Amino acid sequence: MANTYTQIYIQIVFTVKGRQSLIMKAYREELHRFIAGIVKNRDQKLFAVFAMPDHIHMLVSISPTILISELVRDIKAGSSKFINEKGWTHGKFNWQEGYGAFSYSKSHVDSVVQYILNQEEHHKRKTFKEEYLELLQKFDIHYDPKYLFEWIND
Repeated sequence: MANTYTQIYIQIVFTVKGRQSLIMKAYREELHRFIAGIVKNRDQKLFAVFAMPDHIHMLVSISPTILISELVRDIKAGSSKFINEKGWTHGKFNWQEGYGAFSYSKSHVDSVVQYILNQEEHHKRKTFKEEYLELLQKFDIHYDPKYLFEWIND
């Protein structure tokens, strides 16, 4: 789109189906590289990605030529196929339906990147459920609890 200039920064969060801890630390970097490739192939920019055993966070800047839902769909479909082809889990790997998408200003990019890259430390003090509910509250997102992720005991 000629003469269209944007800065749209989105933190995307989604979980493994059933919130199972299936993403092994040994495979994390390879998964990060694969996801980075998907984002790049869709002509978007990835600032940070970090996969915990049961969920993933990423910060992307997106252009107005793509829907967030399309990018998330491509990341989830491509990475689940990749994980299954690699045989990293017993049985079929799937991401859970849905995702969270939270927008930030340019002035917050560095702190969000650090937040994402420090997920292991962060989750020593807070469960994913606590973290996710805090994000929904912080961004004043109204939700019906029955449509949130399937929670396992945290």
